[in-house]
Amino acid sequence: MESDPSVSPDVTPQHSAARPVQGQVADAPRSNWVDRYAPAFVQPYLRLGRFDRPIGTWLLLFPCWWSVTLAELGTGKPYPRLDYLALFALGALAMRAAGCAFNDFVDRDIDAKVQRTASRPIPSGQVPPAAALLFVAVMALVGLAVLVQFNNFTVYLAIASLALVLVYPFAKRFTAYPQLLLGLAFNWGALVGWASIKGTIGLPAVVLYVGCVLWTVGYDTIYAHQDKDDDAELGLGSTALRFGENTVSYVGVLYGSAVVLWLLAGALAGTHLIYFLAVTLVFLQMSWQVATLDTADPANCLRRFRSNRDVGFAVFLGLVLDMTLSWFAGLN
Repeated sequence: MESDPSVSPDVTPQHSAARPVQGQVADAPRSNWVDRYAPAFVQPYLRLGRFDRPIGTWLLLFPCWWSVTLAELGTGKPYPRLDYLALFALGALAMRAAGCAFNDFVDRDIDAKVQRTASRPIPSGQVPPAAALLFVAVMALVGLAVLVQFNNFTVYLAIASLALVLVYPFAKRFTAYPQLLLGLAFNWGALVGWASIKGTIGLPAVVLYVGCVLWTVGYDTIYAHQDKDDDAELGLGSTALRFGENTVSYVGVLYGSAVVLWLLAGALAGTHLIYFLAVTLVFLQMSWQVATLDTADPANCLRRFRSNRDVGFAVFLGLVLDMTLSWFAGLN
């Protein structure tokens, strides 16, 4: 059991009323494509990699796309490199799958004790632990094949993130702030995306990265409130437990700080009015999350967590529009 966005469910009320598919994970949507269309022999591995729940992939991918686009501002192009966007998308799919499978391998005994996670592929017996590690290796190789398409500095920088990736699954056992380690690992793409274009790390990328880390701590704290009772019973750490009744205030500060840093990153990279307007709209959406958050209602928490996909799209669209309109206006 974990409060990781890379393993978060895409569950809606209408799905919960549908008849479950044999072998389906309890927190997966009833109508997901894996359970409906994928061949039976690969379904357990697709579930293991969370291909039936794409929200985590989006949240992993957006910092990469934002950073690539920021790095290409002022280069005289009307839009970011499409081949790089595609490579990062494939890399996010593969590395999210690898990370989820490794996380499930580490947590297999804990997951077996929790009703919501007991049906996941490893604790339910659909995927043996050894096979899960093999799956991790295969997905990591796919990620490596994507990574070597970039410059050497980017390759080394991305590999450096593996230390965080390997430590994170154990974090809830020794710290009350596993969401911070998650944020540090999950948003490394904000540095890698910039490096893939520039061949180095720039201040805008660092500022963007810190903002994304705070964003992740915020939205994953919301998510973690779904599991706070189980976490407390099992003696696991969580910012949901640490923040407790003050969660709304803490998440508000985290979100507000993230927005300020995103604005600063854009200013340092040379963005224009359209980007600042987009981030302002994003701030309103994040304010809605905070103002309407009910930490005692798992469905409320899940909906607000999932809405961060809208945040990611809005910031990315703002950056692309800024880049395109600036090119038309001759500002690049």
